Amino acid sequence: MIMSRNRQWMVGLLSVGLMIGCGVVPGTAQTGVFARDFIGAIADKVNTYQYTHPSPYSNDNWIRGTYYTGVMAMYQATGDKRYLDQCIAWGEKTHWQIPKKETNVYGSGFYSLVCGQTWIECYLDQQEDYMLRPTIDHLEDPARCNPVTEPLTWHYENSGLRFVDGLYTSPPALAMLYQVTQDEKYLDWMDASFWDTYGVLYDKDEGLFYRDARYRIGTQEHIESHYIRPDSIPREAARTTYIYQQTEHGKKVLWSRGNGWAFGGLTRILKYLPPDHGNYERYKALFVRMAYELKTRQQSDGFWRPNLADPDDYGYTESSGTSFFTYGITWGINNGILPREDFLPVIEKSWAAVVSVISPDGKVQWCQPAAGAPFKVEQDDSREYASGMFLLAASELFRLEW
Repeated sequence: MIMSRNRQWMVGLLSVGLMIGCGVVPGTAQTGVFARDFIGAIADKVNTYQYTHPSPYSNDNWIRGTYYTGVMAMYQATGDKRYLDQCIAWGEKTHWQIPKKETNVYGSGFYSLVCGQTWIECYLDQQEDYMLRPTIDHLEDPARCNPVTEPLTWHYENSGLRFVDGLYTSPPALAMLYQVTQDEKYLDWMDASFWDTYGVLYDKDEGLFYRDARYRIGTQEHIESHYIRPDSIPREAARTTYIYQQTEHGKKVLWSRGNGWAFGGLTRILKYLPPDHGNYERYKALFVRMAYELKTRQQSDGFWRPNLADPDDYGYTESSGTSFFTYGITWGINNGILPREDFLPVIEKSWAAVVSVISPDGKVQWCQPAAGAPFKVEQDDSREYASGMFLLAASELFRLEW
């Protein structure tokens, strides 16, 4: 059943309840969910809940890696050393190693470098070589598809498919490594991996990405000839087997969180890429184009639906894509790339929306579980990566000057 509420009433009610629960008293300037004290408090509540309710997966995969990108972002925004200490403790537990699970999608190839993002940022703060060295050694290992020797296979796997998810997990780590080392090869690898995936998955008419090539209309690779909506089959089976190229209304399949991976990746690339780099303006132009496309597809309640091309296709409230877009758009405002007058109304609605689905104990609800396409979402659905995406959004809202 699609979520139906008086959203404005719920946002107001939950805002008051969350402020009381977080010990925040509304001020007289920027108040409610936009007050800096509130943002810091609700981020702390979400992080505390997630840290004490870890996912059952291993400690070194893209799920936990995405969560920790949000934890580190909160440290960078607030200076609260508890966030940094948490990241360092995670690095110590994993010995600062990039995962080497070749056959496990939870920790292989392109995805696994998301763990390295937090460890590189720990190095940037602490200047301890042992935090950085395993990531560099990982990339220099020919057995790991060294990007110099295999430039067209290093940056994607999963049966030869480029997945848009990888635009968040890997290229930003390479931009960070360039900032650390000033070695141009990392930017060369970043450009090769990003623009190869872009060339296959980006829809120039829509200004958005497909999750992978199988969702582009007319693609036959790895596609069955007939599609059946999986409403009557088990949810988990549907998530892993259901591929479709058009909705029941004849529209495209442009997955919200898939585009969140791309938009979040662009945000983090631009954060670390030198403005005088030859491709900086190209990344920036893509970021701006996506931001305007996202602006037009936001719904009146502040959320983006699982399918950006068809809000009635699995038209559920969904928090992970919405958090990702809130993060990127707010970063764009904070850094003078997106016009405040155009985008402040967008994030005012989207931040209030994602705050409204935080449970009293700090769980980020209405998050689509691991998937590759729009599908069912239930209120109790929550994942570690959703907490990371929320923390990313909170980190930029915390910095915002109203």
